[in-house]
Amino acid sequence: MTTGWTWRYDRYDPERERLLEALCTLGNGRFATRGSAPECTAGGPHYPGTYLAGCYDRLTSVVAGEQVENEDLVNLPNWTLLRYRCLPDDGPTGDWLTPDSGELRHYDVRLDLRAGVLTRRQFFEDARGRGLRVSHIRVVHMGDSGLAAQCTLFRAYGWSGSVEVRSVLDGAVTNAGVERYRYLDRRHLTDHRAGFEPDGVAWVSCRTVDPGIGIAMAVRTVTRPARSAREAATGTGTVQTYRLPIAPRRSARVVKTLALHTSMDRPAADPLSTATEVIARAPGFPGLVAAHKAAWRRVWEQGELHVPGEAGRILRLHAFHLLQTLSPHTADLDVGVPARGLHGEAYRGHVFWDELFVLPHLDLHFPEVARALLMYRHRRLPAAREAARLAGRQGAMYPWQSASSGREETQVLHLNPRSGRWLADRSRLQRHVGSAIAYNVWRYAQATGDRGFLHSAGAEILLEVARHWAGSATFDPALGRYRIRGVMGPDEFHDAYPDATVPGIDDNAYTNATAAWVLARGLDLLGELAGARRSELSEQLSLDDLELARWEDVSRRMYVPFHQGVVSQFEGYGELAELDWERCRARYGDIRRLDRILEAEGDTVNRYQASKQADTLMLGYLFRPEELHDLFGRLGYALDDEVWRATVSYYLRRTSHGSTLSSLVHGWVLARQKGPEAWRYCEEALLADVADVQGGTTGEGVHLGAMAGTIDLVERGITGLETGPEGLRVAPVPLAEIPRFTFTLCVGHHRGVRLRILPGRLAVKVPASPADPIAVVLPGDRKVTVAPGQERWFRL
Repeated sequence: MTTGWTWRYDRYDPERERLLEALCTLGNGRFATRGSAPECTAGGPHYPGTYLAGCYDRLTSVVAGEQVENEDLVNLPNWTLLRYRCLPDDGPTGDWLTPDSGELRHYDVRLDLRAGVLTRRQFFEDARGRGLRVSHIRVVHMGDSGLAAQCTLFRAYGWSGSVEVRSVLDGAVTNAGVERYRYLDRRHLTDHRAGFEPDGVAWVSCRTVDPGIGIAMAVRTVTRPARSAREAATGTGTVQTYRLPIAPRRSARVVKTLALHTSMDRPAADPLSTATEVIARAPGFPGLVAAHKAAWRRVWEQGELHVPGEAGRILRLHAFHLLQTLSPHTADLDVGVPARGLHGEAYRGHVFWDELFVLPHLDLHFPEVARALLMYRHRRLPAAREAARLAGRQGAMYPWQSASSGREETQVLHLNPRSGRWLADRSRLQRHVGSAIAYNVWRYAQATGDRGFLHSAGAEILLEVARHWAGSATFDPALGRYRIRGVMGPDEFHDAYPDATVPGIDDNAYTNATAAWVLARGLDLLGELAGARRSELSEQLSLDDLELARWEDVSRRMYVPFHQGVVSQFEGYGELAELDWERCRARYGDIRRLDRILEAEGDTVNRYQASKQADTLMLGYLFRPEELHDLFGRLGYALDDEVWRATVSYYLRRTSHGSTLSSLVHGWVLARQKGPEAWRYCEEALLADVADVQGGTTGEGVHLGAMAGTIDLVERGITGLETGPEGLRVAPVPLAEIPRFTFTLCVGHHRGVRLRILPGRLAVKVPASPADPIAVVLPGDRKVTVAPGQERWFRL
């Protein structure tokens, strides 16, 4: 299937085509185009899609008798569509050819990860032996974020005549990539106009319904041999028809070059005028591809990771898709981390908490991009404050699902496809997303040394999240502790107690512990601020000594429940019924979405000790054992290795892994404690998208958090790597399946620092520069330094 830097599919499988389209998506951080067949429009196994980062549209639909608002990442006009058929001199006109044609004899798709180039090769042959080989080469330009191109080459075998080609720019597209959203209004584009310019340029302009983002695409079609087109504009697009002579030694070529511009661009300009001007001066295909490949080389230099074997090939694919979604271009945009990348329409393109799994990698490799993603949250701080105010709270209450404005975008209803019933969606109660954002702020500053950000925008985010938690916690005199009630944890299965009339559960351990951590960091941050900045923030946020005293008290007396010698996922978890897991597996097979299975049977997962994904164990993902020990110690709880190991074992047996993030977190936690099952979970996390383990979901968009998390598992998890004020700290744990690897990272002012991990050995290579040597802390607190221009080896 794959070799080296190439990801390959060597046969056409309609049932797997949408998976291929997602995994062969090309992007540059600003926009991305799915790896769909150019010959096909949306329908059946095919779903072409182009998505622009941050381009959302809001529509109201009637679902189950209720009006439902949704804001979706918009599917833009299809610029790739190219239809063709054979006109042989010695026979009748052939049918329009597609991968679904009966004449298809060979099919090969190759994704060059190093260069960001997608190649499709197909061979068609009719009953009389007339053959046509078709090759498509596509790029979405990594250097110029407004350009993309597709080159198609036709070769005839055993016949002469012409190929009729229709180069189409199709604006009549909808958001139809997720079947379970079919009841929602999906027409997000309106006010279409279309036309032509000289030199083979066609264009379409339109806008989104709400808020009316202007979109313009200009496509230049050039043929060899050069031929003029018969042009026709429809209400929503354009068609350019060419008739190209072809013979066994006389090939024909069609190149489509795209310029995409919108009213979101800066500096502001008319999108259509800009697009047509840009396409008029865009280079030819060879020059465009050369510049594109050079840009990818620069990106890979910063994101280098070499891991031997199949795991390494999958990790490279994961890195490729991460860099296509969040590239250096992202640093110039006001966008968040779309949970499903720019690869499809699942989750409506929304921003969840996935940056918790993405930013650690970006902190080490692309700190400017990480900072920009945090600024997306800062710009939406006013919306988070308003959400808290409307809920009767203080501080900032960030939404579980965010999009353009920062308001809560979580749906109020969701469909259980197993039962066909629409159910109340309470996942907006996952208030822990605020802690994830504050954690990302703190870790970014620790990893990069960017105190300027921490003391400015970062401080405003972190302190307002801390204030929210201090105000949300209520004191329970019977416990002598503070409690946070009516929430949901990362588990997502449990949205209420059995037979409860109100939603939410109380004292989710992850939520409470991370809230206490945020409060403690808020106090630390205020303590390190210069007097003038502290006074400014205190005035701006109306912070006084009485409120800060409450922060201190809550951070030390937050309640965390325990039962049977383990940390409880939430208060009362240990009193829920035990599930007969073996019976469920025997009856249903795949039980990842146990919630849907039980609801379809008239039952509810709220009754059982069963989790969709890591919840309590997320604490072991975020914090090193000594940090976790200190966090619980500050709260007055003893959490030693024995209790934590018992907690890990307890929840391993009670988790269905209905999220791709679950295996990642379990693999990380087990690897750090050298558990024998670590690789089983690591491998499942690696395979989550490439093997589509969730059963059809990857075709709707990749799982970006899990992809980034697997890279981070190697770079930080196995390595025990931390970057901070004291330099570079490493504490590797052996994982037999990945015994050696190499990667580069940023450390302070140093770029391109290379780490090589071998069994029992570590090499650190620092590029030559005038900067100071890097301090390295090895296991056992051994402290060494590596000077610029030097490579040093150490025994571990």
